Amino acid sequence: MTNSAQLEPTNFVAAFSDPAAVARYADGPPRFVPGFEALHTMTGILLAEHAPADARVLVLGAGGGLELRALAEMHPGWTFVGVDPAGEMLRQAERTLGPLMDRVTLVEGYIDDAPVGPFDAATCLLTLHFLDPAAREDTVKAIHRRLKPGAPFVAAHGSFPQDDSRSRWIGRYEAYAVASGVDCDQAAKARAAVQAHLHTLAPEPDAAVLRAGGFQGVELFFAAFTWRGWIGRA
Repeated sequence: MTNSAQLEPTNFVAAFSDPAAVARYADGPPRFVPGFEALHTMTGILLAEHAPADARVLVLGAGGGLELRALAEMHPGWTFVGVDPAGEMLRQAERTLGPLMDRVTLVEGYIDDAPVGPFDAATCLLTLHFLDPAAREDTVKAIHRRLKPGAPFVAAHGSFPQDDSRSRWIGRYEAYAVASGVDCDQAAKARAAVQAHLHTLAPEPDAAVLRAGGFQGVELFFAAFTWRGWIGRA
C-alpha cells in the first residue's frame, strides 16, 4: 500500500485519504525505500518461480497501483485482485494502471474483504508494518487461507533491529530520504512517524510471523537499510 513517509496520523487510512497527497504518492516510495523499483522486479521474478503463466494474484495493500503496474507489465498473462482500505488510493491505482485495469479488480477494504480465492500467488508490500504483531499474524494467516497449496507469498516492509541500535537505523532511514531529495523537514517528520507509530519488528521475529501464519521455506531476499523482504510458500 504505502510507505511511512506520509504517515503522521496514527490512523494510517486517514493519512492516505487526502486527494492532493495521494496525487503526489508515486514520488514518495522511491525516495524512502532503497531499491524500490528493483523490489517490484524481484517480486515478479520470485512469484513466477511457482505461479503459472495465467496466475491469479492477490495484492494486499495495493493502493497507488505501483506494484500492480510493475507485475502486470512483467507478466501479461496474470490477473490481479488488489485490496486496500483507502478508497482514494485505489482511485489513484486506476489512474496508474490505465489500460492494464482490464486485468485488475480493486477491492476497498482489508484482507477479510478479499475474495476467498484460491489464488496462485500473493504479495503484501510496504504494508504489514502498520499492524501490531497480533493483527499482523492474523492478516498473514488470512492470506495463507486464500492461497493454493505451495503458492508463493512475498512480503516486504519496515523491519530492522529493535535493540539499542534502533535509533541509528531510523537515522539511516531519514538520511537516505534526504540524500534522495526529500526536504529535511519532511524527512524528519517521517522519521518521527516511524519512531512513534509503526509496529516495526526485528527481522527474525518478522520472519517468525510468516512461519506462524502457515508459510514454509521462508527466505530473506531483500535488505536495504530499514527494509526487509521475504518469500515463502503456502
